[in-house]
Amino acid sequence: MRPHAKTHKCLQLAQRQLAAGAVGLTVATVSEAEIFAAAGFDDLFIAYPLWASASRGRRLRAVAERASLRVGVDTAEGARALGAALAGTAAQVLVEVDSGHHRSGVEPGAAAEVALAAARVGLRVAGVFTFPGHGYSPGARAQAAADEAVALSLAVDGLRRAGLTVAVVSGGSTPTAASADPGALTEVRPGVYLFNDAQQAELGTCDWGDVALWAHSTVVSRRGQRIVLDAGSKVLGGDQPGWVSGGGRLLDHLDARIVALSEHHATAQFPDGAVVPAVGDVVRVVPNHVCVAVNLADELVAVAGGSIVDRWPVAARGANT
Repeated sequence: MRPHAKTHKCLQLAQRQLAAGAVGLTVATVSEAEIFAAAGFDDLFIAYPLWASASRGRRLRAVAERASLRVGVDTAEGARALGAALAGTAAQVLVEVDSGHHRSGVEPGAAAEVALAAARVGLRVAGVFTFPGHGYSPGARAQAAADEAVALSLAVDGLRRAGLTVAVVSGGSTPTAASADPGALTEVRPGVYLFNDAQQAELGTCDWGDVALWAHSTVVSRRGQRIVLDAGSKVLGGDQPGWVSGGGRLLDHLDARIVALSEHHATAQFPDGAVVPAVGDVVRVVPNHVCVAVNLADELVAVAGGSIVDRWPVAARGANT
């Protein structure tokens, strides 16, 4: 288990994940890696096909000198740039494979070519990774996990035929983790599971009772069965896939739908006959995509038994480069 820290961006929660058995952290950017490495986290994987420009390469090298570092790559050009930046360090690379999400990553059969390009410039090739992001749609989780296993296995076979040792086979996402093939992967990298969100609940990955993060928002206007809240896209984020039911969900009013979302307004519609919160009432709003919402917050307020027990800074807020 190598959880993705881009979900929480929080040192205290990362410490709890390691204490619970995580082998290290996944991050998305060099700046996230810098923040976690500076805080003493010493096993990091940047699961992204980085382009090591001169300035980014220097920053990457500094991280590699203070932590065990793995970096994603999916082109020969990217491998050459990483080779120049990381020469003489113990950093490793993983080749990203497209398992069906069709974002970054090479076709499984082309993974060996990229791995050999990386090895030729002196990089230590540790293995392969993928993100089965096409599991983020209704009814797609099991098939995405199966696609992941097939793609990774094909890529591993190619690397081994090319004479390379494969130590790491990395995959997983929150929707697919429960269906992941343990025989095909050496580690999984879910992130959202820590909090869950409206997307996961509507996908069926979790129950609403499993959702552990929400924004408190005040009703500022009401007209009939429609209310306006003061948590807009600058609090909740703007992610809204076509299959979700709205711009987020009201945790204590699951019959309502957020039908419009702007910067500082969320408009929620209640069905006829439903009890509607009054102006001034505070409601709990679950964002569609928790990773985006956390990146918009300064701190996380920890609550237990209805009381505030701690406040944790979002240390890597805005660490997106």
